[in-house]
Amino acid sequence: MTNDEKKTLQADPDGLLTYEYIANHIGQPEMDLPWLVDNMIRTDGKGQFTASAARYLSAIDPKGYAAEISELISATIHKDREHSYLPSLLRGIYGPDYGEHVEELSASDNNFRRIYKRLYPSAII
Repeated sequence: MTNDEKKTLQADPDGLLTYEYIANHIGQPEMDLPWLVDNMIRTDGKGQFTASAARYLSAIDPKGYAAEISELISATIHKDREHSYLPSLLRGIYGPDYGEHVEELSASDNNFRRIYKRLYPSAII
C-alpha cells in the first residue's frame, strides 16, 4: 500500500472505502491487511462493514485470515448495538446449521458465544 492510499483510507467516513480496498486487493502482497482491519474498525461506526469484511475473508480463506476475522467479528459485536449484522455473522461464519452446534461452538469460539448470547439472551449455553 502506498502512503497516498493509506491517507485516503484514513479519511474513510464509514468503512466502505476500506472494505472495497480489501475486496479489490485481496491476496496482493503489498496489501497491509492488519492496517486495513484496524482502519475499518476505527471508521465503521455501526459494524456493517466489519461484519461484511469478516464474512468475505472467511469465504476466501478462513484459516489464513483467522486472526483478522476474529478481530472483525469482535468489533462487530461491540458496534452492532441494534443487532442488524450479527445474525448474518452467525450464518456466514458458522454456517446455516449453527443452531445444531450451539454447545460445541460456544465452547470453542468466544465470538460465537458472545454473538449468540446477544441475540438469544435467555438461551442456556
